[in-house]
Amino acid sequence: AFSPDGTPIASASGNDVKIWDLSARQEVATLLGHANTVSWVTFSPDGSVLASGSEDTTVRLWDVAARHEIATLRGHADQIRPIAFSRDGATLATGGSRGTVKLWDVAAREEIATLRAHTSTVFTVAFSPDGGTLVTGGDGTAKLWDVQTQQQIAVLRGHTDRITSADFSPSGATLATGS
Repeated sequence: AFSPDGTPIASASGNDVKIWDLSARQEVATLLGHANTVSWVTFSPDGSVLASGSEDTTVRLWDVAARHEIATLRGHADQIRPIAFSRDGATLATGGSRGTVKLWDVAAREEIATLRAHTSTVFTVAFSPDGGTLVTGGDGTAKLWDVQTQQQIAVLRGHTDRITSADFSPSGATLATGS
């Protein structure tokens, strides 16, 4: 994952999360704490926090500058797949391999809601630019959710296989999905 300014970058291999200085082309930190394979890493919009999700069913939040863990989010009963911060960094969405998506209050480090999003693995989550809508993708459908009420707004069909990527255009007027 690239930080918002392009450096540093983060990667995961096995149980480790590494932070790299792209300009120097060298590792600057190894973040340890997950008990199983790390499947996803992403930076907060301001680049100060890195989130990592793992097969150990936890999401860990890391202080990028200090290079240490600031929180462990527990609540999934399965492997964490995609992770996305809202554009203001206040909310984190995490998808699991059993079809659930959890919304987290980043500052309070508390779960806000659990969405029964799909019948199988959630492969993608993304917030609209205004943070009001979340898209989830998985079992051949993309679903739109109202973040405030946690209610499903729409089910988008058309793909014949699982949806593995989705994102809003910068204006929020268009949504692209990949399968």
